[in-house]
Amino acid sequence: MSDIDRMKFGDIAPFIANCFDGVYSLTLDADGEFCADIFTQREDEGFEGNGYDWESIATVYLNEKAPALIPFAEFDSEAGMFCVYFEEEEPFREFVSGFIAAVNDREVLADLFSRAEII
Repeated sequence: MSDIDRMKFGDIAPFIANCFDGVYSLTLDADGEFCADIFTQREDEGFEGNGYDWESIATVYLNEKAPALIPFAEFDSEAGMFCVYFEEEEPFREFVSGFIAAVNDREVLADLFSRAEII
């Protein structure tokens, strides 16, 4: 865990950064409460703020904002948890910094979500 502590991302809550056996992951307990107002805009399509919905947003982010990171990112999301992991530290750091900035900017998040697809 000390590797992640040294990265000093700042406040990424409610996301959590982890490192275990050289694999870096970003997770979110996706209970539908975080950014619920964004997901209610498309709830008639089946979006509810679960792990797969966050994975879809992260996929749009990677495709449009950070395509160079696509080969490094692997998803392992579930209904109740978003999870993306990287085996290399630098691409992980770059993803976390950019993705968290996008999530924290409501206009950017809403724009990314407008192109998200149900997984």
